[in-house]
Amino acid sequence: MIIMSETVRVLTPQQIEEDKHWWFASRTWALLGMLDRVVPSHDGSTGLTASLRVLDVGCGAGNMIHHLSRYGQVKGVEIDPRPIAVARQRGYEVEQGDATQPLPFEAGSFDLVATLDLIEHNKDDMAILQECYRLLNPGGHIVITVPAFMWLWSNNDVINAHVRRYTAGELRAKLQQVGFQIRRMTYNNFLVFPLAAALILARRGTEQEPRLASHHLDEDEYQVEMEPAPPLLNTILSVVGWVEAQILRWLNLPIGTSIICIAKKPG
Repeated sequence: MIIMSETVRVLTPQQIEEDKHWWFASRTWALLGMLDRVVPSHDGSTGLTASLRVLDVGCGAGNMIHHLSRYGQVKGVEIDPRPIAVARQRGYEVEQGDATQPLPFEAGSFDLVATLDLIEHNKDDMAILQECYRLLNPGGHIVITVPAFMWLWSNNDVINAHVRRYTAGELRAKLQQVGFQIRRMTYNNFLVFPLAAALILARRGTEQEPRLASHHLDEDEYQVEMEPAPPLLNTILSVVGWVEAQILRWLNLPIGTSIICIAKKPG
């Protein structure tokens, strides 16, 4: 059962650097479009606001918190103190914690948990999924994004400290082993997949390494862990991502460079 509170403070959306990059924008459009069909969200036409208790696990500097706030009161948890400081400066409520260990919240504290491009960084991904299951209220949902296919492994995975990439079948099996029921499981970046796969394979074995769109979060307010794109190309790819997000509201896609999953804790 999902518990709805009467009032909630919804954070004002901010335009941050990740939102300008086609990959992050495309991921956000896709996962929010899918979530909107599963969980209550803010209804701009009526001014009503969903009041779910939301947790962003591995929230970094809070770059997704302002998007997730459409579903209710959002808290974040992050292991690195540097992005935590930035998130708190932005007005977000973020705790420090390691998601492979018990986090500082009671069991059943949340109605929606997001783990967005997190579990691929950890050797013990099952421990994270089990902790998310513990934190969810029965009937609550988890939304997960991960990179797809080990054969797409590249220097970008090394730079971003990935341990693995997944197939939909592998992710499904892990979630079901924990006890989740799968609501949606789809690949993402389907429309750009031929170009992306060709580029990754063409680079393999060469000395050419990807550049990041910004420095890692040492002295900067944000980090964009994707290669920069020229403005025109970024615009074109953003349009392609928006189109794909409309498709994903209704249909699962058979292949892509990433996976989006929404699963439910029974109850």
